[in-house]
Amino acid sequence: MDTEFVPRERVRSLTAVLSVVSLAVVFSAAGGRVPQSAVPAAPAWILELIPHLNVALSATAIVTITIGWRAIRRGAVVTHRRAMLGSFALFVTFLGLYLYRLVATGGPASFPGPEQVYLYVYLPVLAIHIFLAVVCIPLLYYVLLLALSRPIAALRRTAHARVGRFAATLWLISFSLGIVVYLLGYVIY
Repeated sequence: MDTEFVPRERVRSLTAVLSVVSLAVVFSAAGGRVPQSAVPAAPAWILELIPHLNVALSATAIVTITIGWRAIRRGAVVTHRRAMLGSFALFVTFLGLYLYRLVATGGPASFPGPEQVYLYVYLPVLAIHIFLAVVCIPLLYYVLLLALSRPIAALRRTAHARVGRFAATLWLISFSLGIVVYLLGYVIY
């Protein structure tokens, strides 16, 4: 797939616009600025199922990111591209479900465990997870748009590989910490 889907000169500006819009949506939903009436109502069992689906999406994304990373190290560009596009699709699905549940339920779920665990384990892990997810958004858009703006051979002359390695590392850590947050909030407590 060597077709240019995004004009080269628009990569940075599109990255900025997509990042700002995405983060505005996320922070609006997380901050309670999106009314529950903005999303269709769902039965309670669906809302209860979403965190479990999201942990499965996160675990699958860890696998696909790892496959993509290993594929590019072996020079398997097509496998890399498919794995990373799949990872991005998993991320978008995760985020869509997460935001839907957040808005539909009126906010984040409360932590059911002890206060000490909440303060000294859960909140720090959650904060790092959220910080990394926020940092990843513009990086992911940037490497994706670079890949869509150039033929494969021309990507070597861009920051795609360098930024991509950094983004993938942060993405893996963020997904992993998200699983820890899930385990603390839904399995252990």
